[in-house]
Amino acid sequence: MALDRPVTPNPYDLLPPVPDFTVTSDDVTDGAPLKDEQVAAYGNTSPQLTWSGAPAGTRSYTVTCFDPDAPTPSGFWHWVLVDLPADVTSLPAGIGAAGSDLPGGAFMVRNDMGEPAFMGAAPPAGDQVHRYYFVVHAVTEETLGVDADATPAVVSFNLAFKTAARAILHGTYRH
Repeated sequence: MALDRPVTPNPYDLLPPVPDFTVTSDDVTDGAPLKDEQVAAYGNTSPQLTWSGAPAGTRSYTVTCFDPDAPTPSGFWHWVLVDLPADVTSLPAGIGAAGSDLPGGAFMVRNDMGEPAFMGAAPPAGDQVHRYYFVVHAVTEETLGVDADATPAVVSFNLAFKTAARAILHGTYRH
């Protein structure tokens, strides 16, 4: 079966606009192919991330990894880390592993494979280049108001109302 289809737009361009701030990584270069460590079959390790410039009044952060290029109408959520304390401005590589000791009251909700963890890039063989958006959302509340049983879509819905700014970095991968 052929998976030919148009490239989806940047999903964050379709949301209400918010200011941006900066996110960098030792592991992900914006717009470049992901390292093997961030690929499910080779390393399956969440990348190191550091951010700065979030607006005053940021009370917490949510970090997500989303692939809009999955051959589904809803894309594919690879990682959702919720309720990071506002004084946390970096994450070490690998903190997205299941059972990781997370700062403050932070927790992960299930990715689209059903695991409360980071899942590395895993596009279908021969498919188009996939984009993996690593996004740090500066949140206006100390908690997003969801629990660990929430779906990534519910987290994203809540972020639509509580995001003060976003920092976006994306890598690519093709199998």
